[in-house]
Amino acid sequence: MESSALKKDKIISIRGNKKIIRAWTVFDWANSVYQLSITSAILPAYYDAVTRNGDDTTVSFFGWQVENTSLYAWAVAASFLVVALTSPLFSSIADYTGRRKFFMKIYTWLGALSCAALFFFVKTEQGETNTEFGIMAFFLAGIGYTGGLVFYNSWLPEIAPEGQQDRISARGYALGYIGGVVLLVINLLMITHPEWFGLDGFEKTERMAPRISFITVGVWWLVFAHYTFYHLPNRSSVPKGNSFSVLNGYRELRKVWKEFRKNKVLSTYLAAVFFTLMGVLTVMYMAANYGKKELHLADNTLIPTVLIIQLVGVIGAIGFGRLSERIGNVKALVAAVIIWIGICVGAYFVTDAGGFMIVAAFVGLVMGGAQSLTRSGYARLLPEHGDHTSYFSFYDVTEMMAVVFGTFLFGLFEMITGTMRS
Repeated sequence: MESSALKKDKIISIRGNKKIIRAWTVFDWANSVYQLSITSAILPAYYDAVTRNGDDTTVSFFGWQVENTSLYAWAVAASFLVVALTSPLFSSIADYTGRRKFFMKIYTWLGALSCAALFFFVKTEQGETNTEFGIMAFFLAGIGYTGGLVFYNSWLPEIAPEGQQDRISARGYALGYIGGVVLLVINLLMITHPEWFGLDGFEKTERMAPRISFITVGVWWLVFAHYTFYHLPNRSSVPKGNSFSVLNGYRELRKVWKEFRKNKVLSTYLAAVFFTLMGVLTVMYMAANYGKKELHLADNTLIPTVLIIQLVGVIGAIGFGRLSERIGNVKALVAAVIIWIGICVGAYFVTDAGGFMIVAAFVGLVMGGAQSLTRSGYARLLPEHGDHTSYFSFYDVTEMMAVVFGTFLFGLFEMITGTMRS
């Protein structure tokens, strides 16, 4: 007769379990508020306000004088680089011990708390800004957000029934876009109508409301993520051991790497994913800064545009998921890439708010589809029984390095040419 401990740790079948699938998609609802409110909408505008002195946009970062938007882009790149260098090893440890959810929790707490810490990123009455603190908090929040996704994504091949990977992946992205919009609208109301929230008594209310929004994002992230944690099983696979040692993780990673190298389809697919996501994610991360600095768009134009991107992203994720079911995953991705090339060429010639909003609508449409299909396409190619966390770490490293190269080159070209348009 099995002991209660063995019963508790016994691996259950989770594929097709509606409750677990719903809990998995809720994690997108939880953490996507960071992507929208922090990296795309509120923080870029706030960051520009507290790091700009008139027309001077250079900042001091540990004594180094650098363009503020270049520093922002490189902070994004650095957070992705750290996760890219560490996640394969941590993923292998998670596979070895079967404790994938444990690592998801660690990264979620790091990200949410660091996001809330941005409340203390301020400009003093003397005009001094604690830029180092703000960038480090943003950097750590980025690590938490990106690192959590590594372990989150790897559940997909285990929970999705055969042939439903595209649809379930799209459902997660769609729910994430909707959740991001819900909280962003609440935060925007707080910023535009502080008196509704009792904030009109604060000096420099226009700075206090964005700072409070950083806290609301962190709280939202933590609260809803725990719904996911409650329903996902504690053990994601049969553990090979309980030790969290780096040596065991390294052995597991080495084994999966040997298997991965033999699979030419997976490695070829990831090469295509790298270039696709380098274009998609760099634009996504830097679009708000581009509109603010290059096109001189006001916040009342820029932020509604970000909302358009998210709402259209819901349509894109679901629409491309359905398209994939009809013509196949790869053909649907090729269509997305062709449209994206047109978007980037068109964006170069945009000079006003109207053009920016039209491009943004197409960005949202393709962004949702491209991200969803690349994830589900990879899940389709994985071996039925394998170390899915370790396998997905290669996908996530590819995605992260795409952002690292993309945002680094974006910042570098701006410094060389003096314009973000190039």
